Amino acid sequence: MSTDHSAVLRRIFPFLNWWPLVNRGTMRVDLLAGLIGAAVVLPQGVAFATLAGMPPEYGLYSAMVPTIVAALWGSSLHAVSGPTNAVSLVVFATVSTLAEPGSAHYVHLVLTLSFMSGMMMLSLGLLRLGTLVNFISHTVVVGFTAGAAMLIFGAQLRNFFGVDIARGHSFLRTLEAFALQIPSIQPYVLLVAAVTLVTGILARRFLKQIPYMIAAMLVGSLLAFVLNQAHGAEYTGIRTLGALPGALPPLSHPSWELENLRKLLAIAVAVTVLGLTEAISIGRAIALKSGQRIDGNQEFIGQGLSNIVASFFSGYPATCSFNRSGLNYEAGARTPLSAVFSALFLIVILVFVAPLMAYLPIASMAAILFLVAWGLIDFHSIRTVVRSSRPETVVLALTFAATLLLELEFAILVGVTLSLLVYLNRTSRPTMRSLVPDPRHPTRKMMILEPGFAECPQLKILRVEGSIYFGAVNHVDTHFDTLRAANPDQKHLLLLAKSINFVDVAGAELLAHEAGRRRNMGGQLYFYSMRQPVHDMLERSGHIEQIGRDNVFAGKYEAISGVFARLDRSVCSNCHARIFNECATLPPPKE
Repeated sequence: MSTDHSAVLRRIFPFLNWWPLVNRGTMRVDLLAGLIGAAVVLPQGVAFATLAGMPPEYGLYSAMVPTIVAALWGSSLHAVSGPTNAVSLVVFATVSTLAEPGSAHYVHLVLTLSFMSGMMMLSLGLLRLGTLVNFISHTVVVGFTAGAAMLIFGAQLRNFFGVDIARGHSFLRTLEAFALQIPSIQPYVLLVAAVTLVTGILARRFLKQIPYMIAAMLVGSLLAFVLNQAHGAEYTGIRTLGALPGALPPLSHPSWELENLRKLLAIAVAVTVLGLTEAISIGRAIALKSGQRIDGNQEFIGQGLSNIVASFFSGYPATCSFNRSGLNYEAGARTPLSAVFSALFLIVILVFVAPLMAYLPIASMAAILFLVAWGLIDFHSIRTVVRSSRPETVVLALTFAATLLLELEFAILVGVTLSLLVYLNRTSRPTMRSLVPDPRHPTRKMMILEPGFAECPQLKILRVEGSIYFGAVNHVDTHFDTLRAANPDQKHLLLLAKSINFVDVAGAELLAHEAGRRRNMGGQLYFYSMRQPVHDMLERSGHIEQIGRDNVFAGKYEAISGVFARLDRSVCSNCHARIFNECATLPPPKE
């Protein structure tokens, strides 16, 4: 096969890139990791589907065919896709306003949402726009997930306490409705939920060898069974899930009605943004441990195909799961076949376990989701942000508030907008430091001007740290004005340019104007150690001619000697500072 044909096949079937890694040894560890993953996703799939307002079996279906597709067409060796808490919450919070959760119409809308978000993800990947997720800062994700955790708490209050709270209310309205329902709390429901919650906490801490969700479900189900047998379900009020239909996902299809597509468009954008952010961030986090390089564009494609396929195999929107991906890596998985095996094992397990799911109490599911919500809150990152940056703290707080108070599909966009505003505000004020040669250093290394150190009376040396673009032009120009007004005798200005990352047209025009103003004063504007992209921009825009090609120097020594030759010797003859080594060639100043 020719090299060109091989490259094309690897682009179409990316699993060919890692397939040579598969051998008997990797198959053995991948089978074990897949079995562990299937055991973990069983309770998670049911819990997350319940959170999403979907029948519980749809969470398991989302961990089958979509997981296989994401593994084969993604780029991460260890990331495992399927149902997740954050995406499930977005699905419930947004689609529940359009249809009754759990109804046939609701399910059809969610399947359509899978298809739409999958198409968006696939399109972004094919257009090589994988870098877009870089604009979603870690602070935004932390604030959003903390807000999502609070929404999970609010959504499950009715099931945890057995009270009647209408769905679809805002977070604050839900809390208000719960406060009014406190006298109606059902004690047996609360008992089952509390025992499940405590069991999950203890199992996660002391029984780390088994999935804590399974332990909590077993204890909660056993307690609910005993109570219902002793007193009757009508008296206790303990409701159960009911039997799951079957182990294999039935075929399905999205809705093609334009009205449904219109209603779901904004929701699909939110699911796409959140899903891709989770997928890339989780993939990169694990890649840092494994030493693998993640292809963001290929991850977009893998997630897109996964969600498109989900809509035809009874799966709701899925993305990478942090818990299952981390567990997959810790279990020793070597290739994405571990995720494929987890999906296949899940089908086998369901054949034997599905009848037992009928006894799982709704209250126990609420307790497990409480544990999931608590795990979503990244207290370490929150403390780090609050300690280190006030602007980032504001972004965190406002993203958290937006998640609770606004439509969920806009919460991430609010956070992204705030992050960009903080970034633009920060970059619009590049740091400018006055420099002088250090007289204590043998090579007169440049140092930041400190009190007690003299400057050249004719030359100002300035280091610009940041980019000179349209947003920073006013700040830089104001600083130049201040320098000219404060020291009119310093007619020459030398810029250390190695920290100027880039210059746009507005920045190039500013530098050219400053060069003109310096010439009108009888001086010049000079540069040294200029980055090549900055030089290319000045060249293309034609402003290099206005500045003067002879005023751009490669390094410090060339710059100092070149500028020194243009200084006014009458001023130098009366200068006692002797700032530069070149000053030693001058006669001593007259007393």
